[in-house]
Amino acid sequence: MAKILFLTQIVPFPPDAGPKVKTYHVIRALVEQGHSVTLVSFVRPEEVRYVSALQEICDAVHAVPIRRSRVADVGYLLRSYLTGRPFLIERDDQRPMQNIVNELVRQDDYHFIHADQLTMVQFAIRGASAFPAKKPKVIFDAHNAVWTIVKRMQENARWFLKPVLAVEANRVKRYEGGLLRTVDHVLAVTDIDRNLLEDALNFSKTKNDNDVSLVTVIPIAVDTERLQPVNRKPDSKNIVTLGTLHYPPNADGIRWFFNEVFPLVQEHVPDATLTIIGKNPPQDFLELAARNPGIIKVTGYVDDLRPYLEESALMVVPVRAGGGMRVRILEAFSYAMPVVTTTVGLEGIHGKPDHDVMVADTPAGFADCTRELLENVPLQEKLSTNGRKLAITKYDWQAVLSAMRPIYE
Repeated sequence: MAKILFLTQIVPFPPDAGPKVKTYHVIRALVEQGHSVTLVSFVRPEEVRYVSALQEICDAVHAVPIRRSRVADVGYLLRSYLTGRPFLIERDDQRPMQNIVNELVRQDDYHFIHADQLTMVQFAIRGASAFPAKKPKVIFDAHNAVWTIVKRMQENARWFLKPVLAVEANRVKRYEGGLLRTVDHVLAVTDIDRNLLEDALNFSKTKNDNDVSLVTVIPIAVDTERLQPVNRKPDSKNIVTLGTLHYPPNADGIRWFFNEVFPLVQEHVPDATLTIIGKNPPQDFLELAARNPGIIKVTGYVDDLRPYLEESALMVVPVRAGGGMRVRILEAFSYAMPVVTTTVGLEGIHGKPDHDVMVADTPAGFADCTRELLENVPLQEKLSTNGRKLAITKYDWQAVLSAMRPIYE
């Protein structure tokens, strides 16, 4: 049995958003495999109530309060120009987190420090190096190659943001590449991300190029037993989409859909409606719904997706900037929801276009796929059946995460 100090940037419960789904199932798998897990997590005020659920599966849970502020973010951005480190790293480099990690490593003999997501690795590296005699190995669990997300955001950004994002993309790329020489093992979720991380490694070349950590690909997993197929309303013309809406790539994709794609769908299916689900919707989303009552609904966060999925014919996952894997798609497959997404959205998922999922990248192409799926019930059923089968055979957590055993043994 290994003793694992597990560091997370968000409380991984409830598993209702991509990063939380991934992290929650990794912790579940480690515990089921017989390991001891001590969790240390940043905790926002609204997350405090969920800590007790994680105390039921972890040996111990340590909460480090954190608050976000746009004013503070400006300060972190300016500091990043002085230090040369990425803004994300400066923003999350909080002394209370480092203090608790160092104290736990000092008190106990951990075999591994598992750093979940990019910004948590700095605490693991410092904690391990502060007590070299204890020799805990550092695992970097990369949910995605973050530099590519920033790069794609730059490509789609307004002209005055492009230079800022270009600088940040290079900083993140250099920082991520450097980690591959610093940590003991890297977990990537797709072969694409592994290649992109290795690209970052080459971008950040140093004299010690031979000392490179091993990268293991383990896909994101979902609980297909909990996520059972929904009974969709016959002849529904409603389209559902969802995501954490304060995350810029999610908001960007959905904004692209309702501005450029949905009007084209309405030209052919005038009774089509759209439901947008997700935490912290931007103001323009709310204004859009107010201008289109009965046609576009913005719900905000919902505790239970099932009623909304049951009222819908299909889900759209319009992704223009992103990395890793889209958990929204894996969960939609589990729910047996037909899906339309982009090439970027399907990256890392072994779904076949027109067999498991519909794929298009232009407004006209995405609209055509959406319209066809709205009007073609047999096609809906085909994608529904095939998507569910794919989720069970390729992405269920109990099968997928068994691949972690050799790493921790």
